[in-house]
Amino acid sequence: MPARAFQHETVCLANLTNEEFLRRHAHPGRIGLSGGLTFIDQAICRAERHLDEKERWGLWSHAFIFQGTRADGHHWVIESDLQVHHKHIQLGVQENRVSKYYDEKLYTNLAVLDFGLSEEHTATLLGEALELVATRAKYSVRELLGTLIALRRQELRARTNVLARESSLYCSAFVQHVFRRLGVELAPGVDGKNTTPEDISRSPVPHLTYLLQRQAPQSPLQKLRRRAQARVRLLKKRTT
Repeated sequence: MPARAFQHETVCLANLTNEEFLRRHAHPGRIGLSGGLTFIDQAICRAERHLDEKERWGLWSHAFIFQGTRADGHHWVIESDLQVHHKHIQLGVQENRVSKYYDEKLYTNLAVLDFGLSEEHTATLLGEALELVATRAKYSVRELLGTLIALRRQELRARTNVLARESSLYCSAFVQHVFRRLGVELAPGVDGKNTTPEDISRSPVPHLTYLLQRQAPQSPLQKLRRRAQARVRLLKKRTT
């Protein structure tokens, strides 16, 4: 399926703003991943610890697809998300400018995954995604909860999401869904509606990952330890 054959390779980048990173690597048909420090981000990353042998928290809490630059000169993404603006709520598959991810306080970690799709397959992928925009596919918090249940019971991961609904997809389920339309299984053996952003980041399908990581998710114990260490350093300064 891919136009270019990739091995599993990760290119780690530093000293870039989110805007610089995305301007360089966000191309149509590629997958975007983000992680942050909000309560919801941390809750998802914590739940993804069940995917790791050492129970390390996941790095990613959201997944989306890059659409490309449009007539307005802005790069756009297609994603299933919950967004609340002044007197306006967007709930479901939608189009947004990539500039929403320029905020480094909200999006501390970013990745771009390139699966080497041809122009033809990229057009098909984006067409499938836009069809879900047009038909107003909803964001399903209920299905997200079903995925969290499956993470605790691995035997449920391959089965239909226990809280599945029609015409509903949360972020990574949306990405998995449109890639399946190309015959690409990003997370083999996992039901589409049990797919997490971390599953996509670990996809066995050969791809190239561009990674901009500023901070790893921290457990409450780690946060307490860091605060205690900071207090000890402060006390030492006061006593010297």
